[in-house]
Amino acid sequence: MSNMTSKDSPAAKSLHDFTVKDSRGEEVDLSIYKDKILLIVNVASQCGLTNSNYTEMSQLYEKYKDKGLEILAFPCNQFGGQEPGSNEEIVEFACTRFKAEYPIFDKVDVNGESAAPIYKFLKSSKGGVFGDGIKWNFTKFLVDKNGNVVDRYAPTTSPLSIEKHIKKLLGAS
Repeated sequence: MSNMTSKDSPAAKSLHDFTVKDSRGEEVDLSIYKDKILLIVNVASQCGLTNSNYTEMSQLYEKYKDKGLEILAFPCNQFGGQEPGSNEEIVEFACTRFKAEYPIFDKVDVNGESAAPIYKFLKSSKGGVFGDGIKWNFTKFLVDKNGNVVDRYAPTTSPLSIEKHIKKLLGAS
């Protein structure tokens, strides 16, 4: 039995050790983001925070995508059932309504037994006591070029308010 758990809790050293599924179910090896600063956000289409977050994420992306920022959006329906749609509907919503150009991945759980491994890693890297659970939609994790989680921001923290942290990591003045 012991070999069953080793796959569940790999000794992941960085975010680049993970593979996730994109919105079409294709595997994406996150090592493709080496040397990029990542902003990882659990998104939802029907949240009170949706408009401001999606709008500002697009603004940040527009401004820094050529300087080394990548935003990874993970839809999640665990908070108030505010992301009920299919992957297609979610992508359509984000791209049509908010002109999101960054990748939107397969819908995941971020809390509980079935939480995606990437989220277990994010939370254990920057959690409260005992890898504090995600509280709501639009919790944000900032990851450096080496795949280390450097910061975690509350759902109510606006993306534009962390621009200075992003700039610092990018080494942009």
